[in-house]
Amino acid sequence: MVQAVSTPGELAVRYLQAWNESDPQRRRALVAEVLSDDASYVDPLAEVAGHEGLCALIGGMQAKFAGARFSLKGTPEGHHDRIRFSWTLAVDGKKLAEGTDVALLAPDGRLEAVTGFLDYVDPGLA
Repeated sequence: MVQAVSTPGELAVRYLQAWNESDPQRRRALVAEVLSDDASYVDPLAEVAGHEGLCALIGGMQAKFAGARFSLKGTPEGHHDRIRFSWTLAVDGKKLAEGTDVALLAPDGRLEAVTGFLDYVDPGLA
């Protein structure tokens, strides 16, 4: 049984931990903890569905940007069945990207749909 994370801040932190987890089994467990079974994810560069789709996307991002880590930027906010949080992606102190994600919560408190917006991308990556 999945236990819902209780606050928008805790949910955002656990979600970013999944993006930072390099061990595929631990990553899969984190994804299952914070995302519903049929969750979807979309941003300007990708669109995936389900745990396997998101795990594959995360693995691909980690392979492309070795050593890059996501960190929470600011304070996550939530109301009704939505949360919004911002993040920074950096490697060795160099900022690669920043973005804001808006997510719909499933009835069990996990994320059901995540829409990512890129607020900044390092010009060298474009």
